[in-house]
Amino acid sequence: MTASPIALTAYPDADALARALAVHVAEALRARSAKDGIAALAVSGGRTPTRFLEVLSNAPIDWTRIIVTLVDERWVPETSERSNAALVRHHLLKNAAQTARFVPLCTGAPTPEDGLAEAEKTVEALPLPFAAMVLGMGDDGHTASFFPHAEALPVAIDPRTPALLAAVRAEAAGEPRITFTLPPVLAADALFLHIEGAGKRAVLDKACEAGPVEDMPIRAVLRHAARPLDVLWCP
Repeated sequence: MTASPIALTAYPDADALARALAVHVAEALRARSAKDGIAALAVSGGRTPTRFLEVLSNAPIDWTRIIVTLVDERWVPETSERSNAALVRHHLLKNAAQTARFVPLCTGAPTPEDGLAEAEKTVEALPLPFAAMVLGMGDDGHTASFFPHAEALPVAIDPRTPALLAAVRAEAAGEPRITFTLPPVLAADALFLHIEGAGKRAVLDKACEAGPVEDMPIRAVLRHAARPLDVLWCP
């Protein structure tokens, strides 16, 4: 029998999940900062992670040693309600976490292609690999900005690419985006997938089945990870 590509923990509700995920992430950050004196965290945007970010903002760790960035970002200014950076500033970078350093991905260049080199240089200075990375997943099976059949998808999910970031354009993505590529995702000390609802569970179950990676790019993570992906889910 083939081993499951996921290690799933179910929680009774979103609040319980948020608390548990915050504990796991805080533990990973403490472990890395105790070892290296510094640690980096990458979080995802969207509606789902807001409870988790709020709880994590109160975690009793030395946030002066923590650098926070994004798994991916829409190429919009932080004044946009679509900005993941704005969401992180509002929900995470406060309370105990207000002393963390934040590294946005959007450079202000006209396009992600124009800003890619500058953004790559910025993230190269992060204390990689990430101590923790928290992924989300869309109903179409995308994670990060790995969108089905996007033109840049083969580069973004290539486990051998030397690039840390990729510029992505896809109809389902809305705005152009910038995203971490697969290698830094897989290299994280602690990698989590945070999903909620029966619909997302069904999408994940389908992604665990055989099928093209291009149809459901979360499969790139599931199939190339060195260990089963830690999934935290609630109905």
